[in-house]
Amino acid sequence: QAHLAESGGGSVQAGESLTLSCVASGYTCVAWFRQAPGKEREGVAAIDGDGTTSYADSAQGRCTIFRDKAKNTVYLRMMNLEPEDTAMYFCAADQWNSGLTTGEAISESAYNYWGQGTQGTVSS
Repeated sequence: QAHLAESGGGSVQAGESLTLSCVASGYTCVAWFRQAPGKEREGVAAIDGDGTTSYADSAQGRCTIFRDKAKNTVYLRMMNLEPEDTAMYFCAADQWNSGLTTGEAISESAYNYWGQGTQGTVSS
C-alpha cells in the first residue's frame, strides 16, 4: 500500500516561513490542503505527474509546491505567514498524471489518499 507521511508543521511568528514535507511513495500527483478551526478544508496547492503546479488564489505568491523525485517527497514552502494561515495541513495524493484544471487539481475529489495532517500555527 502506498504511503503518505507529512512533517514540518510548527509554531511561527507572523511574517515567518514554514516548509511542509510529504513523503508520497507510489503516487504521481500530490496536493496540500488545510483546515482552519471552524472552517471547511480547502485546497492550497498541487503538483501533477508532469510537474505542473496549481495554486489557490490565497496561496499565489506566498506558497511554492515542489517535488524531490529522488526522495519521493513533495514540499510546500509557505512564506510571509499570517495568523489566518493557522490550520491543520494535509497532504493528499493519487495516481492520475496530468490534465486537470487548477480548480480540479486542488479539489478534494481528485484525491483518494490522505495523510494524517501536520499543524501549522502562526501567532501575531
